[in-house]
Amino acid sequence: MVGGHSSGRLSASHRPGRRAAILYFEDFPEGKIIELGPIPELAEDDIIAFARQYDPQPFHTDPEAAKRSIYGGLIASGWQTALLTMRVQVDHLLNHTDAQGSPGVENIRFRKPVRAGQRLVARYTVLKAEPSAKRPALGKVLGRTELIDEAGDVVYQMDGWGMVGRRPRDG
Repeated sequence: MVGGHSSGRLSASHRPGRRAAILYFEDFPEGKIIELGPIPELAEDDIIAFARQYDPQPFHTDPEAAKRSIYGGLIASGWQTALLTMRVQVDHLLNHTDAQGSPGVENIRFRKPVRAGQRLVARYTVLKAEPSAKRPALGKVLGRTELIDEAGDVVYQMDGWGMVGRRPRDG
């Protein structure tokens, strides 16, 4: 037995750095909304540094060129936005869940440009939850992770599947 049950996987409650209160598949009913909290505000320098290394397009790296673009100013790379959102999701949800990985993402949408100084918050909504047909100790959860600006508009959206451990019978 590993982690208190015989599934052969290490229970999230027995992983280093994890708290004892863990969410299992049964804690993710369809329609459930989980507020994940804010992502760190980006400074112009943060946007430029990330883009120079990973997404060197002028509207991400050059404030003057960005002014002449369709965006009218410097914007963060969508990938920077996605990574910051993922970090909040890990810190405030996945690290407190018996998460067993992901088989993939259905879609990613960069709905509105993200600019320096914006205050953005993330939320997660369960779209679908179904027991795994192949692995009885797991369930599959399709969730929508969104990043929302102060006006309430979604600026980033990702629908992805997660494999989540079922609640152990002894817990």
